[in-house]
Formats: sequence, structure tokens, C-alpha cells
Amino acid sequence: MDIMGGMTAMASSRTEPDLSYLLDRTSHVLRTRMAAALAEIGLTARMHCALVHALEEERTQIQLAEIGDMDKTTMVNTIDALEQAGLAARKPSSTDRRARIVAVTAKGRRVAEQSRRIVDGVHRAALESLPADERTVMLRALTRLTEGELATPVESPVAARRARQSSR
Repeated sequence: MDIMGGMTAMASSRTEPDLSYLLDRTSHVLRTRMAAALAEIGLTARMHCALVHALEEERTQIQLAEIGDMDKTTMVNTIDALEQAGLAARKPSSTDRRARIVAVTAKGRRVAEQSRRIVDGVHRAALESLPADERTVMLRALTRLTEGELATPVESPVAARRARQSSR
């Protein structure tokens, strides 16, 4: 592998680093590590996401789906799994009697704290594999990209294939 992000034999044909490969590969490996670490406490990354965001404030399944970038069916299945595990329950909203929110149980709060520590640990381990000065630069650059040039997907007549995600 070379700095251009491709196989060394192909490096001579590239004029720019293969940013797509670099971001996809690191994202994929990070997701697999996250999935394995969370599985140790019986959660998927999607369950973690829904649980911690439901703790922040009263949120409906639809709001949690938007935050977690999940479709409606995936969110329903995720909340079903959280309910079956005794970590959350669907309850009427305190502000809108027509709406139902996802309420985290006491057990769910404990598991959410544990999953936050796990997620932080996976992120920390990845970042600590870089020298401190490179960590800062990388985080600043990725933040600029996600808030700037790569903040919004573009419309295309052919849908872009999203990276396969084992679980979020």
C-alpha cells in the first residue's frame, strides 16, 4: 500500500490519493471493531445509538431514526430489540399525547453508560495509533470536510451505493 491509497503497483496511474478507499476502509474496520466490542454487552451499534440519543431528551422513533441515519423498519427492529432486552420502552410523550417516545429504563441507563465507555475506548484506541500531532490534524481535517465540502450528499440520477454496514 502506498500513500496514494491504492496498491503500490497501481500507484503510477493515480494522480490523486484514493480518498474514497482510505475513508471507506478505515470506516469499515472501525465499524467491525465497534460491532465486536458492543456485542460483548449484547448491543449492536444501532442499539447503542438509539439508546444514548433517547437518553438525551424525549425523542420519538422517527427522531431517533433521523439521528442514526436509519430507515423506519430498521429503527422499529432496533427499538423492538431494546424493549426485548429490557433497556427501553415505547411510552406516550409528556408534551404530545399523540406521540410515543422511546424511554430508557434504569437497566438501559446502566448499559448506555457502559456502551459509551466501550465506544470511547474503540475511538481512543484508533486515534492513539497515530502520533498526537497527527491525531489533531486528522480530526481537524475530517471535521472540516464533514462540515464543509462533504457536508451534503449531492443528488444523482443513479443512487450512490453506501458502504455496507454490519451494524451501526
